[in-house]
Amino acid sequence: MGRYSRLREIRRMDPARDYAEILRLISQYEFPWDYRQGVSVAFLRDYGVPRISVLLDRTQEFERAGQKRYDDTVLIGYEMAADGFDSERARAAARHLNRIHGKYRIPNDDFRYVLATTVVGPKRWIDRFGWRPLCEQEIQALVEAGRKTAAMMGIEGAPETYEGFERLLDSYEERMFAYDPANRRVANATFRVMASWYPRPLRPLVARFSLALLDEPLLTALGFRPQPRWAQASASAALRLRARCVRRLPARPRRFPSRPQPRSYPFGWRLDDLGPHWARSRPLEPLPGEAEPSAGPRRAEPEVSPIPPRAAEPDSGGRTPAPGCRRPARNS
Repeated sequence: MGRYSRLREIRRMDPARDYAEILRLISQYEFPWDYRQGVSVAFLRDYGVPRISVLLDRTQEFERAGQKRYDDTVLIGYEMAADGFDSERARAAARHLNRIHGKYRIPNDDFRYVLATTVVGPKRWIDRFGWRPLCEQEIQALVEAGRKTAAMMGIEGAPETYEGFERLLDSYEERMFAYDPANRRVANATFRVMASWYPRPLRPLVARFSLALLDEPLLTALGFRPQPRWAQASASAALRLRARCVRRLPARPRRFPSRPQPRSYPFGWRLDDLGPHWARSRPLEPLPGEAEPSAGPRRAEPEVSPIPPRAAEPDSGGRTPAPGCRRPARNS
């Protein structure tokens, strides 16, 4: 398969109908690493809003189990998209996510903002550091996926266009970004998780590299100083060099999709594993438009993570993968 063959395939698709398949091609084949970085930056932007970070700080989930909290967020998103947003697997994941959020009184504006970061964040990262920019069909697929997520979560007023999501994000941050000690505590806990993925001697460099990629309004809201210009230029140059190298690689074969490799679940996960432990005891509510709640969340087929034992955290549940489950390919 040629480097641009999949792009030509995507351009022939209808994003209103094929948005889930286009999103799968973006996140598992064309830009697996870049898509995850865009989502990670989206997480960090949430912490610049005090009423979001204060709630996150109060739960102490990041301090007590930061890696699990990070993995759970990624995996719930994966469960919602893996079989298509109209599948029972997606609806089960949405019900589970809604019952977690249902414990808290979260304003609709905050839900809309967090949703906007998941649409705008990956697009901005890929356009800046990806091996090619997103095409119109890919951008619209992100929008359709965001709107479908909003419908499943009961989020009102989701924009209809990418420009609408971008305006929502920028105007919200202009109004709501402000420093609070909780912002810095939650951000520090997240940076500790990200730095732990690398050998100890490299961790200070990784932290500086990460901060150098963030914009000044976000750094100010998180309580960090802007990094020196040489650090910003070096970080951007390194990522653009990576993009040029990736552009020269062959396209990822269809038989080797990039799937999550969560450190918290080296032997696979089930939907009930995701989120705080208390979530299992809360009742499931029907999604908007459903007549009555499901009898319970579908147990997702465990995915096996091929993380080397020395890099993976032990799974306290001692689970083993279900017979016949697939081993995800390593990310490139």
